[in-house]
Amino acid sequence: MDRRELRAARRADASGSGPTLEEREPARYPGAKGAFALFGEVLLTGLLVTAAGLLVVTLPAALAAGIRHLRRYVNAEQSHVRTFWQDWRRALPGGLVVGVVGVVLALLLVLDIDLANSGALPGGALVSVVGWVGLVAGAAALLIAAGAWAPEGGWRAAIRGIPSAVAGDPIAGVYLAAAAVLVGVVTWMLLPLLIAGLGCAAFAVVAVPARRGRR
Repeated sequence: MDRRELRAARRADASGSGPTLEEREPARYPGAKGAFALFGEVLLTGLLVTAAGLLVVTLPAALAAGIRHLRRYVNAEQSHVRTFWQDWRRALPGGLVVGVVGVVLALLLVLDIDLANSGALPGGALVSVVGWVGLVAGAAALLIAAGAWAPEGGWRAAIRGIPSAVAGDPIAGVYLAAAAVLVGVVTWMLLPLLIAGLGCAAFAVVAVPARRGRR
């Protein structure tokens, strides 16, 4: 084997895309070996999701495309930016319906919270707590559905699978709820941090199955 072939073999070995040079078990997620490169890809995904979800009602399609993009990356598959936009266009028709329904529900919950805090409603403290819990639960459900979306099944199958996904792994639902809260907190602190927050939320959806696999 000459030097050029050896360098190519080492690159394939390091990325997990080719045969290993030594006898060892192949990496489970070969694309996620470099921490700095993975962090950069998470930020890029956050930027793409932010741009594609700028109209808010397009956010579900943007999250679905971003999660699929990160999933391909950690599996060392082709993860070009153009594939993100292809997924986004395929997720957009049903994603717009999900987005409109989500915006309406979020606005109703925010209105309830405002009314509760104004003292206009009896039991305002309880109503406010229920409103905040509803917002967090809705955001977590959106992340679960976006992670389950695939062109073959569409949004209907993804949304129908939310209860079974939560029942099968309730701790994962708690993690995704925490990720949704993180997005809200960092955005409240500094608006540009929304990019990093959305990227981290998309990565959380990808990372949950890895946590299950290690148990």
